[in-house]
Amino acid sequence: MQLRFSDKQKKVFMNGKKILFVSSELVPYLPENPVSSMSYEAPRMVNSNGGQIRIFMPRYGNINERRHQLHEVIRLSGMNLVINDMDMPLIIKVASIPRERIQVYFIDNEEYFKRKATFTDADGNLFPDNDERAIFFAKGVVETVKKLNWSPDIIHVHGWMASMVPLYLREYYADEPLFADSKIITSIYNKGFEGELDSEMINKVAFDGIDKETVSALAKPDYNNLLKVAVDHSDAIILAAEEVSEEIKDHIANLSKPVLPYVSLQEAEEAYTNFYKTEVLK
Repeated sequence: MQLRFSDKQKKVFMNGKKILFVSSELVPYLPENPVSSMSYEAPRMVNSNGGQIRIFMPRYGNINERRHQLHEVIRLSGMNLVINDMDMPLIIKVASIPRERIQVYFIDNEEYFKRKATFTDADGNLFPDNDERAIFFAKGVVETVKKLNWSPDIIHVHGWMASMVPLYLREYYADEPLFADSKIITSIYNKGFEGELDSEMINKVAFDGIDKETVSALAKPDYNNLLKVAVDHSDAIILAAEEVSEEIKDHIANLSKPVLPYVSLQEAEEAYTNFYKTEVLK
């Protein structure tokens, strides 16, 4: 039987909890869809109940910086991240969501994120460097949180561009004390992509000292396999769509990890609070 919380109980539980939200997409910066909407609603729910949050997303070139008042944070920028033996400068920008008093951190790099689109070109073809963009985003998030010296209780991942975050936290940053007690949740959506990312993705991940056996699914870097790697390195899973591929559901069923079945947006606050408390932070 699912527990039900009063507003007071939600605030008592969330008070002081630190939750890092890492997302591929987020309204109001990108168009509304299941990923961008829940990536906004979940932090808003935590924030309104007294939790501490940080939100990270890529700074795609189709985000209007002037309209949304993005500005660079010099003290957090200036680091180079090595991606497949190339030095790629990390730029951090921030903005605030109007009315919510929620700050959003944007991971930026001229090479990866300047183009005026998110994942595909004008003809609908996946960008050939989407694999490197995902790796850069994962490293950029972790390095920035380290600079902030902010240790999250929960790291909640949304969208496939963020799917490398659980892997890198558990493997590449395994000895980082800031995340020693952090629990990782991956939300699974039905919104993915057709085709595959670069066939060399598994070798680019292996370049960072991550065992190929650990990421064998990336030998075929399609949407389902990226999500399999994400849930393999997560502590809990949320099914954030009514319809999720049977392949992913079967994979999750064999992991013996806590799973929150799909709930509507109207039920999400109750269900997520309950899941955070009874299954993730127990």
